[in-house]
Amino acid sequence: MQLGLTWGYWGRSIPADFVEIAKAAEDAGFDAVFSAESWGCDAFMTLAFLAAHTERIRLGTGVAQISARTPVATAMQAITLDQISAGRVILGLGVSDPGVVEGWYGMPSRKPLARTREYVEILRQVFRREGPLEYDGEHYQLPFAGHGAEGRSKPLKIMTHPQREIPIWIGAEGPKNVAQTCEIADGWFPLYYSPWRADVYHDQIKDRPLGFEISVNVTMQITDDVEAALEKVRANLALWIGVMGAEDQNYHMALMARMGFEEAAHTIQSLLLEGHRDEATAAVPIEFADELSLVGSIDRIKDRLQAWEESAVTMINVRPRSIPELHQIAELVKG
Repeated sequence: MQLGLTWGYWGRSIPADFVEIAKAAEDAGFDAVFSAESWGCDAFMTLAFLAAHTERIRLGTGVAQISARTPVATAMQAITLDQISAGRVILGLGVSDPGVVEGWYGMPSRKPLARTREYVEILRQVFRREGPLEYDGEHYQLPFAGHGAEGRSKPLKIMTHPQREIPIWIGAEGPKNVAQTCEIADGWFPLYYSPWRADVYHDQIKDRPLGFEISVNVTMQITDDVEAALEKVRANLALWIGVMGAEDQNYHMALMARMGFEEAAHTIQSLLLEGHRDEATAAVPIEFADELSLVGSIDRIKDRLQAWEESAVTMINVRPRSIPELHQIAELVKG
């Protein structure tokens, strides 16, 4: 089992121990560190900062939003970061939900699967640098020949030479999106994954290619108070399932329903939309929160970690609260 450090996206400002914990993770044998973005900090600049302070640990966007940049802008950032870091980049991508795509990025949210496929196809062309870039898709055209084009453009080839074809991982939730991810990408970020409910994704991932990576964010906390630790997990789940998405198109709620908690998922969303946050948290089944996390005593975590090691997951990503906890986690997972 590989081990990743995840910073997600920042709230108000950069975490005070940002560099120190990343360096400690590298020293402790962590395999990757991930940053994310939504409508705040930028995923690539975060990793560029860490690239200057680390030497071996892989640097992944987990995830960068495809609506935030054109495919070639993302390719340029990824290639630049890969050169700066001596070939350590994992390019993680995601479509996000309609509220972020249209509300923040000002882009249409329709046909996310088709947009993702076209985006990845263009990235592959840029990374391979086999010739001038030409692409005629429904969502992207290069050179642009749509309404308003002057008709004077010609295909271009990226000037900077990529060191390699950078691996692309995709954050995906819906069955069709997960199946497409296994077809076009090198790795997958599930939002929620339970090793005790492997059947939820079995049909979508059974034909994944050799070497395909599955990287999951997992709340991991060594504690004697399991109930208190799971209460924090439940509060986070309630927020995402309740309001992180449109009322009639909430991917997170739909995923919870597919995982066997349909009634609870609808209850959580209704309570959050009505402003009842505490009640929504209480409506999150403890069983659900426990399956998605690794909390408790060292012996309890070791016992439950066995299910993860026997699953399709290749990497669990954690966010330790301190360097001592980071070393404890590394010892548990890496041995």
